[in-house]
Amino acid sequence: MSEVGSRSAGRREPSRTGSVPTLLVLDAEPPPRLGRLTGRARIVRTDAAHLAERLPGADALLVWDFTSTAVREAWPGAGPRPRWVHTASAGVDHLLCPELAASGTVVTNARGIFDQPIAEYVAALVLAVAKDLPRTLEQQRERVWRHRESRRVAGTRACVVGSGPIGRAIVRLLKALGVTTALVGRVPRTGVYGPADLDRLVSRADWVIAAAPLTEATYRMFGAHVFGVMQPSAFFVNVGRGDLVDEDALARALTRRWIAGAALDVFAAEPLPPDSPLWDLPGLVVSPHMSGDTVGWRDELGRQFVELYERWAAGRPLVNVVDKKRGYVPGH
Repeated sequence: MSEVGSRSAGRREPSRTGSVPTLLVLDAEPPPRLGRLTGRARIVRTDAAHLAERLPGADALLVWDFTSTAVREAWPGAGPRPRWVHTASAGVDHLLCPELAASGTVVTNARGIFDQPIAEYVAALVLAVAKDLPRTLEQQRERVWRHRESRRVAGTRACVVGSGPIGRAIVRLLKALGVTTALVGRVPRTGVYGPADLDRLVSRADWVIAAAPLTEATYRMFGAHVFGVMQPSAFFVNVGRGDLVDEDALARALTRRWIAGAALDVFAAEPLPPDSPLWDLPGLVVSPHMSGDTVGWRDELGRQFVELYERWAAGRPLVNVVDKKRGYVPGH
């Protein structure tokens, strides 16, 4: 996990109550297990409707409901603000607003929890598509015996966009399957290509995988141009953020057979409405934002936050500190 170099980012000032710090929790079901903080924090739980009125009295904020945009909406109000905000998610676009970005508040995220599970999910999709498992299951239900050939995964090419921990974990697992991988990040460096290389890499890839954070630079970066550059036999996967993709452009690409297929685990609007045309697109696999959620994931998130709280309370530098201008935790 990335650690900030300055102690000021992890130093806890005296609490506003004069005793133990007040920890405000934007709750969701099931709530986090914070028993280890008994006597060490005054825990106040809130829903989105009451967040704005309770922010001024909080020393720290845990955004447990990481699907909510309530922080972004409530933060610009009057009064003091928490000195530290932690979100139980890898993405921070749901809470960052200009006022929070410009403030002295430290923001941390759940970097490190979802890397391997999401990589496994991507690898499972690649294998399932190459081995035509959906059709196998369909024909089993229909009691149809139809022999066919499947595709060899080893020797294919993947372009992974997003050079953070999730993207690097995807690369490691695909390499283990014999896939030739290219990793694309915000800036080129050793082992990472830059945005200028994207078209060339996408045009050669069998698998194009979106795992980037959502920023102004990445908003709908996967649109008509990228889908037009991809090979007709290529498959697209998004496990990053929904708004990385122009969903209308993807719908056209699939309908017109510009690409062979796609899998979306994240969407611009979640949950995906029952009347969304995405459900019926040819060649599209829809999953309900579950690629990183394995058995026990909420407990892992809770333990991670408690460890961060202990560092903060002791005045030690925090890890997983988000660069609020960039919208993610800087890394390698």
